[in-house]
Amino acid sequence: MQTANEIVERLISLSDKEKIAQAQYFGVKGGIVLGISSPQMRIIAKEIKINHPLALELWEKEYHEARMIATLIADKDKITSKQMDIWTEDFDNWAIVDGACYNLYRYTPFAEEKIFQYCKSDEEYVRRTTFSLIAGMAIGVKKMPDKEFLKYLPLIEDYAFDERNFVWKAVNWALRQIGKRSLFLHPYALELSKKLSDSNNSTHRKIGKDAFRELSNPKTIARIKK
Repeated sequence: MQTANEIVERLISLSDKEKIAQAQYFGVKGGIVLGISSPQMRIIAKEIKINHPLALELWEKEYHEARMIATLIADKDKITSKQMDIWTEDFDNWAIVDGACYNLYRYTPFAEEKIFQYCKSDEEYVRRTTFSLIAGMAIGVKKMPDKEFLKYLPLIEDYAFDERNFVWKAVNWALRQIGKRSLFLHPYALELSKKLSDSNNSTHRKIGKDAFRELSNPKTIARIKK
């Protein structure tokens, strides 16, 4: 079995300066970025398989890609609420937020608790976690009853004022994904989109108009019906 140090050495050997520049251009600037593609990281994670102790070690290495692999090999049944809080406090770019939510957080028994916890933080990436997590659950947690997502719409409305780039985009994403999850949820999300688009608040309008544009598109509605 590879050690955390050996995995980091392998990642460093795959570093790509051009991809580092691309990542930084798109806002992936935290920690040490090596410029390794998502498919490459998934290949490495697949080789390692689920290994929770190793995931915790990799997280401490502070390389962006090591942390991303940590989210892929961590055990959803072994990560604790406290460990999630520690990782979340370490978030330093939107990509690691979304990776953690999509690869791990949405499958843990703490997902709902964290949604309502992290939105209260004033830290940009911690608050983003709330809405990235909602979006990820709407996309991939199929066994969750649609009606359970209705409780997240007031939360989206409450935090739609946050004009910070990586927050409002996540709020928008969460709203759109709830609306696209099912025909049951679509009218509720569409109604909130319309309400926000008619607001006097510029960030409300930006979120609302973008979501309404997608959710009212006939092609979107046709995909939901399938």
